[in-house]
Amino acid sequence: MDQHIKKILIIRFSSIGDIVLTTPVVRCIKKQYPDVIIHYLTKPAFKEILANNPYINKVHLLDKHPACKAIELKNENYDFVIDLHHNLRTIIFKTILDIPSSAYPKLNIEKFLLVNFKINLMPQKHIVDRYFKATEVLKVYHDGEGLDYFIPEIDRLSEIKGIRLNNTRYITWAIGAQHFTKRLPNDKIIESCKKSDTLVILLGGKDDTKNGDEIAKDIGTQCINACGLLSLNQSAWVIKNSLRLYTNDTGLMHIAAALKKPITSFWGNTVPAFGMYPYYGSEPIENSIIENNNLPCRPCSKIGYDHCPRKHFKCMKNLPVVSLSDN
Repeated sequence: MDQHIKKILIIRFSSIGDIVLTTPVVRCIKKQYPDVIIHYLTKPAFKEILANNPYINKVHLLDKHPACKAIELKNENYDFVIDLHHNLRTIIFKTILDIPSSAYPKLNIEKFLLVNFKINLMPQKHIVDRYFKATEVLKVYHDGEGLDYFIPEIDRLSEIKGIRLNNTRYITWAIGAQHFTKRLPNDKIIESCKKSDTLVILLGGKDDTKNGDEIAKDIGTQCINACGLLSLNQSAWVIKNSLRLYTNDTGLMHIAAALKKPITSFWGNTVPAFGMYPYYGSEPIENSIIENNNLPCRPCSKIGYDHCPRKHFKCMKNLPVVSLSDN
């Protein structure tokens, strides 16, 4: 790295999984250049993900218009910006800061072709590896050690609803997702869990509480609905102590990968080809991806919808019921 670069700003505004996927970049800069000061800019809702990361010197929050925030941060006297969001807002930000910067290849054209014409020109490369394209100019390279997620002591729960976590065998199931077309239907979850005697802890936000109640009521005593009860760090701790995470394509999937937990992931309108499947680095952690590859309409979006555009939702409804008996 250029000896004049002493202070770096990393930008990723959202969301949970995307931010967790940037953590190898943060770690590798700090480990390879320990004297460099690293600041990170993100939205207020995601501060919890980064607040305990020992490789970050300071977290800034996008609590105002990007132009106003950029003017405010000019006083930090950064030497370089690493843009891991790469959109109009970050362009505004970098223009105002007016210092050297780099960004990763977002591949919007390739994603457009895959979604709209089913032409797959996406590289067979995880987005983590694409993020490191932005650090090549600094001579920072990936160490292959996977993702990071740091859980503070205060969030390390000993029990949930009377269940002791450290001496109970259980699996976790993240039932939520930002969009409907990324969520496995309740009946699939219920049928899978009823085939097993293993305790299941359902995880999700407050918006998932009602679904969680319906699932837990139908499964019975071997299911606990923790949706809406836990912070993100507390959910991460529950996952860390579980045997395995079952999950949709969502942020908790990437947190579980950072914690080196086995994962079974269910994919609806999105596809792993976008490059955001569970990432363990070079560690051989067992990982199962379940998707319907026989649909000409898939992927229908790189993000998701509130309903199936084709009105059949076969990408999720036709997925097999999984067995939890071996976990």
